[in-house]
Amino acid sequence: MLPALFGELADLVLPGACAGCGAERVRLTYGTCAACVAALEALRPHPAAPSPPPPGFPPCATVGPYEGPLRGALLAYKEKGRHRLARPLGTLLAGAVAAVAPRDRPVVLVPVPSTAAARRERHGDHMARLTGHAERRLRSAGYTVSTVQPLRALPRPDSTSLNASERLISAVNSLRISPRIGVLRRGSRMRGTLVVTDDIVTTGATLAAVVRRLEEADMQVTGAAVLAATQLRRTTPGI
Repeated sequence: MLPALFGELADLVLPGACAGCGAERVRLTYGTCAACVAALEALRPHPAAPSPPPPGFPPCATVGPYEGPLRGALLAYKEKGRHRLARPLGTLLAGAVAAVAPRDRPVVLVPVPSTAAARRERHGDHMARLTGHAERRLRSAGYTVSTVQPLRALPRPDSTSLNASERLISAVNSLRISPRIGVLRRGSRMRGTLVVTDDIVTTGATLAAVVRRLEEADMQVTGAAVLAATQLRRTTPGI
């Protein structure tokens, strides 16, 4: 999935620093310096889960730990409006999807939804954009793949003071099934291996909540694919 990940297009030296490490006055590829490109291309998807996982947490593959160039590139994409990074990050996400989805069955990607406020702040739904690039990459690799968005997200109160079970309840309560879900389920797009996509897994509450809401609508989730996992997670070598 990853050959020549960042090498298809090369930027001239751009205003601003490397998205991965902050280096200045260096040649950038998709806004990332050569050393960070090499570090990102070396990442390989592997299983990751919170320790302990919340109830309903799905099998999950992550591209790498939330650190170094991956963290820098993801933050630059999400928080600094560097949307050029969506394509290479989406390609990395495709690798995580491939780690949980069988090639011989149709794959349906379900991005974790953003709130209306987050979409305004980030000039669009950052996960829908990443998932779209992942879908195109998977298709070019021979997968039959589509993306649906059966969920919408409501504002969620700050969860820093909540325990694990309270975080899960808060996350579930912030999600709603789209009124169009009946149309989606009757269509062929919902027939396949469902994989939830997200940017970062921390406590796992969001992914578990998404799985719960989808299963309430009779949609069975096979697994989740995320770009990064926080370091305070239990990871298992190999997949």
